[in-house]
Amino acid sequence: MSTDPETTEPTEPGTPGPATEGNAAETAAGRGAEGADGAGKAAGEDEAAALAADGGAGPEASDGEGAGADAEGVSAGSASEVARAEDAGADSSGEAVGAGDVGAGSAGEAVRAADTGGGGDDVPADAGVSAGSAGEAVGVGVGGEGAGGAAVGQLSEAAAELAAQQVERERIERRKAEKAGPIASGAKLSGKAADLLAAVRAVESGAKPTATVFDDPTPAPRRPAPEPVRRPQPTPEPAAPAAAPAAEAVDAVRRVLADGGAPDALAPQVAAALGEGADEQLREDPWQLLRVTGVRPEQADGFARALLGAEAGPDDERRGRALTGWLLEQAAVAGHTALEMQTLIAALGRQGVPDAESAVQSAVAEGEALVFQDALDPRAPQPEEDEEGETEERPVRILVGLERYALAEESLADGLARLINSVPKEDGSAEEWERAAARAKGSTAELIRAVAGHGLVLHTGGEASLTEPATLLRAATALGLSAWAATHTPSGRTRFAARFDTQEDSTSADSPRAASANSSRATSTDAPPPTSPDSPRPASVGTQPVATVAGLLSGVEGPGRDADGALDLDLLVVLDAPQLDVETAALLVESLRDGARLVLAGDPAVLWSAGPGRVFADLLAARVSPQVASRVPDLGPLGELVSGIGIGELNQVDAPGKEVVIVPVRDAGEAVHRTVQLVADSVPRAIGVPADQTQVITPAHGGAAGTRALNAALKERLNPGPGRFAGFDPGDRVAYSPTPGRTVPGQVVKADAEGLHLSCAGTPVVVPKDRVEQSVRHGWALTAHQAAGTRWPAAVVVLPGDAAQSLTRPWVYTAFSRADRHLSVVHGADQALQRAVTEIPAKPRTTRLPVLLATQLPTIT
Repeated sequence: MSTDPETTEPTEPGTPGPATEGNAAETAAGRGAEGADGAGKAAGEDEAAALAADGGAGPEASDGEGAGADAEGVSAGSASEVARAEDAGADSSGEAVGAGDVGAGSAGEAVRAADTGGGGDDVPADAGVSAGSAGEAVGVGVGGEGAGGAAVGQLSEAAAELAAQQVERERIERRKAEKAGPIASGAKLSGKAADLLAAVRAVESGAKPTATVFDDPTPAPRRPAPEPVRRPQPTPEPAAPAAAPAAEAVDAVRRVLADGGAPDALAPQVAAALGEGADEQLREDPWQLLRVTGVRPEQADGFARALLGAEAGPDDERRGRALTGWLLEQAAVAGHTALEMQTLIAALGRQGVPDAESAVQSAVAEGEALVFQDALDPRAPQPEEDEEGETEERPVRILVGLERYALAEESLADGLARLINSVPKEDGSAEEWERAAARAKGSTAELIRAVAGHGLVLHTGGEASLTEPATLLRAATALGLSAWAATHTPSGRTRFAARFDTQEDSTSADSPRAASANSSRATSTDAPPPTSPDSPRPASVGTQPVATVAGLLSGVEGPGRDADGALDLDLLVVLDAPQLDVETAALLVESLRDGARLVLAGDPAVLWSAGPGRVFADLLAARVSPQVASRVPDLGPLGELVSGIGIGELNQVDAPGKEVVIVPVRDAGEAVHRTVQLVADSVPRAIGVPADQTQVITPAHGGAAGTRALNAALKERLNPGPGRFAGFDPGDRVAYSPTPGRTVPGQVVKADAEGLHLSCAGTPVVVPKDRVEQSVRHGWALTAHQAAGTRWPAAVVVLPGDAAQSLTRPWVYTAFSRADRHLSVVHGADQALQRAVTEIPAKPRTTRLPVLLATQLPTIT
């Protein structure tokens, strides 16, 4: 492992001063748990000074958001829970929430933005609701009472312009006039209306406040509950964009909001969330305001007090019901598809609900939540009757969840059972499959044999293992199957297509059936590229049978659908399978016809999906289908380092070509300074990777070394400009999130009356002006969840000291494995890196998929 690309005098990691010769030699020898937490040698202060002399953004570049805006160690009231949120394209954040008395004013809360997606980039995809993360503190509540412990820091220039743009757009909308030029600053709000608007805008701009208010659940007494009625499970279809609410409905909601002291800018969102009669619903039940993403409980309490007066109290049934739904939504943002009853009741108690059980029962009675009784061991034999004819009750756990995720999980389980139990299509004799396997070797042959006789196969491995699905696709095409692969990102699609092109399989090239299949594929992808912001696609797809998951489901990419509406596929290989959430997975499985084969392939060590669920991990644990572990290793120093992290070891590796470099820093300001120098100067000069092919990855969006601060500093150095369109200029690197949980890297081309023109993986995309703030942010620096599914020639991973609580083994593994040729680690987390790799695995998520599968399918030994 090397030091800074141009280093001449290495030091011990994290040590401010130059090292002695003995220290340098000791570092070179390597110590597993020492020296940059075992990751390698550090750059010396002489090199830091030399690089600093070259210019670039100094520590002050990180001051765009004050410490008050990005509080790290947070707590509120008696609650000690701090949530962590992983990135999902449009990030999420965690927050600690204290129990509040509505009558006397709610307790304050600090919101910490974390690594999500989207998506969501990020409810914790690798964390439960109670994990901690870094983020941004949000100000006081609506009711006028101060939300103690929450502070509002100074916004960066880009964030300030985004806020000004939004206010101006609202003014323009009220005038019902369209402006074609740049969006300028507008009027300001103040007081409690500004507080609520700030919270909602934080979500829309990517700092999504996630109230993660649950401790790791403690074992609770089990008791039987009625089995829920299983509802009909329609085949899921991609959701069509909802029609904008009528102007009259929005105006009516605006009047109610004004009566309660809330900003009228929330009216369109409230009208869309509540539907017909939204104004009457909101006036009768002010806590329905919690249906708007970004509104927090104490803000809804203040709004209710303004409308209802003394009638609004902590024991109001409407409040308990609304908080139940809100907590379940926050749990979903954190990755859970359901919560244990006792966990939910405890969380309601911390929100000041006096009778939490009644609140849950009310939500269930109104159809706002579902209750499930799941056996702890669904495969255990039924208890026998005793001498008195009574049967001992089976141990169960009581879960509560939202209908949308319950239906998705049940639909997914049923669809997987259908694929597993259906006979694969007669697409070639057993001898032909065996000959294809015999031409392959090792785990590739195992994969082909498993797919030959099973409807569902799981394949695990790192980046190098992608050669095995590529070989499988070519073999299946040679046998006459319609076979496609689907990736999480456009970059992954391009990467796999290159492997497919270079993968040699002499039999497939000469097969007449393969030629016919290739001709069919070429015909199916000849449609012109779309400009819809929801379906980015390359201008020229070519004939490779590779699509993105989103493109496949939308019909923009792939073979299309048959007369019955199913995907016209005999074999689908889904790469990046750990990124599948339950809703996306359910859509995919329900889109496959009987007899089709499904291969889910991916690296189980990476972060889980930004959305709720952990589909790939649940299937691996359930063992209801064959599993093939690739034996193709990731080679080189980077492969050795990442492979060790995957098994909980942070080892020093030899990096003669400076493939891995550790850069120690003392504080967040220095971290920003060194990151800019690495991207703009050191890596291009010493490694030969230009700045536009180097990706910065950091744990959180907020904080002095979060994505916002880093992007501001990197823009200033690499593409300075006034940011005349919502803070963006032509040439800016961006992260575009067409839907929560999905992040597509791109670049700004231009801006005009239509909106912001981007180029995403070679695809032209136009983002309408009213969606820019919600779905586009600068992308020189991303979180690990935003970066999942994509790789770059070089990556700079920033680990500031204040990010220690958000580091986990999956986070480190995902971040470090984004680099193909070179990895620089800007390291200020001391021993937190070593501790995260060796001691902190992924936080558990509460899901029902394993139980649902166990009731339908036997275990494969």
